[in-house]
Amino acid sequence: MDKFRMMFQFLQSNQESFMNGICGIMALASAQLYASFEFNCPCMPEYNYTYGIGVLVIPAFWFFLLGFVLNNNVSMLVEEWRRPTGQRGKDPTILRYMFISISQRSLIAPAVWISVTLMDGESFVCAYSVDLDVYQFGNATEHGLSEEELMRMLAKIPCKLIFDGQHIISREAATRYIQCVSQAFGWLFLLLITVIAFLIRAIRPCFTQAAFLKTKYWSHYVDIERKMFDETCTEHAKGFAKVCIQQYFESISGEMRSFHGHLRGDDSDDDDDDDEKHNNDEDKLLGIWAQDDMDKVLWNWHTCKPPLSLRKDGVSDDAKGDANTQEIGLLKLEIIYYFTRY
Repeated sequence: MDKFRMMFQFLQSNQESFMNGICGIMALASAQLYASFEFNCPCMPEYNYTYGIGVLVIPAFWFFLLGFVLNNNVSMLVEEWRRPTGQRGKDPTILRYMFISISQRSLIAPAVWISVTLMDGESFVCAYSVDLDVYQFGNATEHGLSEEELMRMLAKIPCKLIFDGQHIISREAATRYIQCVSQAFGWLFLLLITVIAFLIRAIRPCFTQAAFLKTKYWSHYVDIERKMFDETCTEHAKGFAKVCIQQYFESISGEMRSFHGHLRGDDSDDDDDDDEKHNNDEDKLLGIWAQDDMDKVLWNWHTCKPPLSLRKDGVSDDAKGDANTQEIGLLKLEIIYYFTRY
């Protein structure tokens, strides 16, 4: 159990690296899934296009949604978006940064699936075999086929075992042609993704780095604040349960403890140790001793989070503002200058 707990804490502390690993595993899984996937084109004019394009798009969309499901920051993003404003305003740039970060990781596996599918070309052969120009690969006028019969014959090109039009059109030539077109689209897709990724990395430093660093900082703060709040609630719940159980047993066993105390004699040392442990458990409660008080604390945290303005004890807000306004302004300018320079 301790090993699993240490592993869980490690994953929490290295969440970004863990999510990158998950995205890499999903990308490999998408390629492996396509390799083990048995492609069966229906070879019917009314279903070929739907099946071929569906194999290209639907699994990619499923991988995209799966990337959102496996990302823990999705719930944090929705909570930050839907929470009441209260004493702390909501910054749209932070929400946009979090959404873009989640989407970038979720797009890796779909991009791999689409690339592998286009490079293989079977879905393209199934989808566009009906649109082939028969006169480019054969001659259909000498056999007197109707338009409907010709489409049914072309729809059977992806299915080698049931294709019966070799005397009209060369199946191998038609298949090679469509696969070459599919691979060309695959390379164009990879080139487009690479160019977009390069432009994002190259253009981003051209904008104000101070605004980007501010957005990144507060997005990390929202994530860390949520984790620490959950940990604090967990510690408080443990202390509350422990003190509640101790008070319960003390209330029903007071007479038995006093009776055994008379029999054993003086056990003041044990009582001192118990009192010390009891006080430590009570300190974890932070002054919250009732269920109604805890419900109020949780409700206030959700509806009216405290403002992000720290102040020292014993110093009034007016005195602090008058004394430190100029210093804080200069400090902000220095920080912005430092980050924009380096």
